[in-house]
Amino acid sequence: MATVVQRGLRIARSARVHPSAEVAATAAIGDGAQIWHHAQVRERATIGDSCIIGKGVYIDADVELGANCKVQNYALVYKGARLGNGVFIGPAAILTNDRYPRAITPDGELKRADDWECGTIEIEDGASIGAGAVVMTGLKIGAYAMVGAGSIITHDVKPQALMIGSPAFHAGWVCKCGRPLVNDLPCFTCGDRYEEIAR
Repeated sequence: MATVVQRGLRIARSARVHPSAEVAATAAIGDGAQIWHHAQVRERATIGDSCIIGKGVYIDADVELGANCKVQNYALVYKGARLGNGVFIGPAAILTNDRYPRAITPDGELKRADDWECGTIEIEDGASIGAGAVVMTGLKIGAYAMVGAGSIITHDVKPQALMIGSPAFHAGWVCKCGRPLVNDLPCFTCGDRYEEIAR
């Protein structure tokens, strides 16, 4: 895969874009970023340094990704999403942006871009969204939180929370390394110790 630097595109010289990918002229692609087969990056989207955008991924207009994010194959990240550094989006996960979707207005006319209100999703540093998970709009996912595969997130998620189910519920806590935590014990993988504090 050759390095791609096209006239009019804001693509860092060290970024790699597969020839089958579609990157809007107003998108910004950071140093060392990789965009794979058939991915689409829309207008004014920002892909941070060293991000990996997998096969068939859709990054909507104005979406922002920090550095070192991984967006796996066929994930859909819609307008209004903002990802911090080191965020993982699993295969076929969906970040939505319309809480009350309709194709037409009450008068039966096809909706236009200015006929709806775009919601937002904020995903803080290090958080992971599992394969096939859906995140509803208007929410915040805390730093290093872990959303299980197939879960549907309908409310804000605390930092380092483990969320599973449909709708998702708080099933425990995870270490920054991603492993589940047991109360009053260090992480069995990396040794970090945590204490739950009531808020």
